[in-house]
Amino acid sequence: MEQRDSGTAPPELGVGMVGYAFMGAAHSQGWRTVSRVFDLPMRPVLAAIAGRDPRAVRSAAGRLGWAAVETDWRDLIARDDVQLVDICTPGDLHAEIAIAALEAGKHVLCEKPLANTVAEAEAMAAAAERAGARGQAAMVGFNYRRVPAVAHARRLIAEGRLGTLRHLRFTYLQDWLVDPLAPLTWRLQRRHAGSGALGDLGAHIVDLAQHLAGEPLTGVSALTETFVRERPLLPALATSGSPGSSGSPGSSGSSGGPPGTVEHGPVTVDDAVLFHGRLASGALASFEATRMASGRKNALRFEINGERGSLAFDLERLNELSFHDHTEPVTSSGFRRILVTEAEHPYLRAWWPPGHALGYEHTFTHQAHDLITAIARGQRPDPSFADGLQVQRVLAAVEHSAQNNAVHTPVPPSAGPPHRTGGA
Repeated sequence: MEQRDSGTAPPELGVGMVGYAFMGAAHSQGWRTVSRVFDLPMRPVLAAIAGRDPRAVRSAAGRLGWAAVETDWRDLIARDDVQLVDICTPGDLHAEIAIAALEAGKHVLCEKPLANTVAEAEAMAAAAERAGARGQAAMVGFNYRRVPAVAHARRLIAEGRLGTLRHLRFTYLQDWLVDPLAPLTWRLQRRHAGSGALGDLGAHIVDLAQHLAGEPLTGVSALTETFVRERPLLPALATSGSPGSSGSPGSSGSSGGPPGTVEHGPVTVDDAVLFHGRLASGALASFEATRMASGRKNALRFEINGERGSLAFDLERLNELSFHDHTEPVTSSGFRRILVTEAEHPYLRAWWPPGHALGYEHTFTHQAHDLITAIARGQRPDPSFADGLQVQRVLAAVEHSAQNNAVHTPVPPSAGPPHRTGGA
């Protein structure tokens, strides 16, 4: 692990989090762990957590390590001991909370996708730009950038090891909705989630493609499908129509009535999406995201082919990167496994000896490290709200294309070049 200076303790950064389910637990793990692993310029303090259900949020606070509880996110933003607001709610609340927090002078971390619509994302990016001029940071939580193997892939591409990129193939496959009796959670309702597999999973692979290539998608052609159009209602939905705190991937349940009497509701988002597109350089890219791929639990995979070599990655083997150097003699060339656990690899100097693997939860520790470092240095964090807006524009173009018989749909260009930083 990193060596610590025995001198003056770093200043505290009070964190307040809104939401406490799947992502709330993952973010809490990152905030709890980061200062115990990395030597940081600021020390995060888990000041308060907010949620609408008093009993549930109190339970979450005790379980996840938060010092205080609020039942209204506005009260959390108003707290003097909160300098950073971490938003882990359904997407329909992202814009309102983030803009209010930025206008109150707080730093903001917001889960992906940034918003449910381009208009919301534009308003959030504008608020972040204004806040940035006052020294505030606003980052969107695309945590898979922080997998050491992915960060190393980004480094290899930036160094020119693949040469000019030609093909990018990205898939993100899960199976937690294969069962038609899986309940109608907020993730399956457009008014709360914005979209289905597209925003939940597709946002990740769109961000990774643009981040790794260092350039944006300029146009897409897409298909979407909803295979199960009605699902059983959870008790809270059956009585109030509110999203509640359930609905993380893999959740299940029923309305509790006798067989044959379970109330159903419409699924208003996509179950699966397929699209292809072109990057600014002319490279071709293909994408597939689904929560209906039986046997696939969290299979985010990519392969990138360039004139000088190729890279491949599978999140279910997240400490490994496959690399092919096409400049080597044909008699000895081929894909080889890189075990990304060396101290020289991104983030790994702070962790264990070589060969001792990391996991999913470490990406949130790395995310907290990068945000705290950016705040302390007065730098714009990566990915910024502007980067989140670019992803939102791609998602909107995908939906427009799918609604219009897969017509090619341009992605409006961003105001400036993509923000590029290296790994830790």
